[in-house]
Amino acid sequence: MAPAKKRNVSSVKTAEKSAKKAKVDLSKTVERILESRKHANDVFDILESLQAEQEKEVISAVAACRELFCALLERKELFLGKLPGEEDALSGGYSAEDKYRIFMRHRYTSCVEILLEHLSHEQYDIKALVDNLLSKATDNSLLISRFQEFLEMEDVRYYVMSSIRDNVGKVMEKNKGAVVPVYQNNVFTLMSSISMPNQESELTNFMVKQEAKHEDWKAAKLHEHKRVFERMWLGFLKYKLPNSMYKKVLVILHDSILPYMSKPTLMIDFLTAAYEIGGAISLLALNGLFVLIHQHNLDYPDFYKKLYNLLEPSVFHVKYRARFFHLANVFLSSSHLPVYLVAAFAKRLARLALTAPPTALLLVLPFIYNLIRRHPSCRVLIHKPSAEDEPFEDPYLMDEEDPAQCRALESSLWEIKSLQKHYHPDVAKAALLINTPLSEQEDDISETLEVTTYELMEKDLKQPEIKSVPLEFETATRLLKGGGDVLGQHFCLT
Repeated sequence: MAPAKKRNVSSVKTAEKSAKKAKVDLSKTVERILESRKHANDVFDILESLQAEQEKEVISAVAACRELFCALLERKELFLGKLPGEEDALSGGYSAEDKYRIFMRHRYTSCVEILLEHLSHEQYDIKALVDNLLSKATDNSLLISRFQEFLEMEDVRYYVMSSIRDNVGKVMEKNKGAVVPVYQNNVFTLMSSISMPNQESELTNFMVKQEAKHEDWKAAKLHEHKRVFERMWLGFLKYKLPNSMYKKVLVILHDSILPYMSKPTLMIDFLTAAYEIGGAISLLALNGLFVLIHQHNLDYPDFYKKLYNLLEPSVFHVKYRARFFHLANVFLSSSHLPVYLVAAFAKRLARLALTAPPTALLLVLPFIYNLIRRHPSCRVLIHKPSAEDEPFEDPYLMDEEDPAQCRALESSLWEIKSLQKHYHPDVAKAALLINTPLSEQEDDISETLEVTTYELMEKDLKQPEIKSVPLEFETATRLLKGGGDVLGQHFCLT
């Protein structure tokens, strides 16, 4: 057995040497072609290697083709426009320069045809490409963005999705499900670059001609695309993700993932786990849950209870504040919600408003008014009969997690009355509206969703009636001494 083993090793070494020699020869061939046009026919040697039986020789030929035709393109030595036949070029009135360009353009066309044949070969495996894109050590975002144009082809997209699923399974199992940030970022970047078709009639752009395949070719079936798309995402999301990745996924979930899944309700476990993390991630997870409830008949009785418990002081300061209130407005838009629930949200927001910044208050107050407009039964919170001069103990239970038990309907929106003396005039003006009958038309909160403190200050400073800003109640008579000699009362100069 030993001699046979020796012969096998020897044959492998011989093959490697042959591959290296072929690579060197092809490089020299490219150099000769680019140095002098008298070697133009040597391009046939490269194309012949491109059709070789040995894989390494084919790879060397692919590299040589890339080097040659990219150089010819840069030198403008490839014929552009409608390509005439080679016989027409020889017999027509073309210059020697154009004949060379036409000749090379035909060789380029032959190269493309051969490469497409390799792509559709039964042994072709796109996994090698995906494995390199999904590096565990290098951020390949730019490379993936360049590859995105190929994902517009139906067959490429289908096989890439299958390869991603297999790659994630192998890598994450090898790492025992541990967080691998660079790798997971590459996977997400590639998966989020995939745009799924809406109808089977849209499956028209194939790299390999569809008629050359069997009629049951999976890459040409929309339901197969959805199936592999679903398995790809579920295979990625079942492993532990860093919080930053949770946010990235949840932001695109309702638009770019759920509509293209065969069974969107399979995402319930992921969304429930995401909600348990807390903070902005919980907020974003509720959006996906809401989609499943309203569009896919998911039974999730604790949805509004979870939304209610997200209303904390931090909600006014998180990055996704605008998105949260936009979604909350959508969630609470139904006129069929029980009055106790709407009252609980209105009261909790009013209580939080006592310590909220002006930018948030200009959003929260119209939000509360809209809730009352949609549910007239909640007007009792405004017109609660009470003696203003008597001590009042608010029955509302702020620490109660169940909106049904917080006793909001027994309380009133006295917090808004307090805001009528707010230091910011726009907030005080908005709070005064509660003293008058609310109009039937709802306030448009979209304009105030993303207002910043800087924008609020710029708006105030640009008002025409403001000519000067008072900095002191009493006019100063000399340096470091104003009216009432405040400096002398508190400091002694020695």
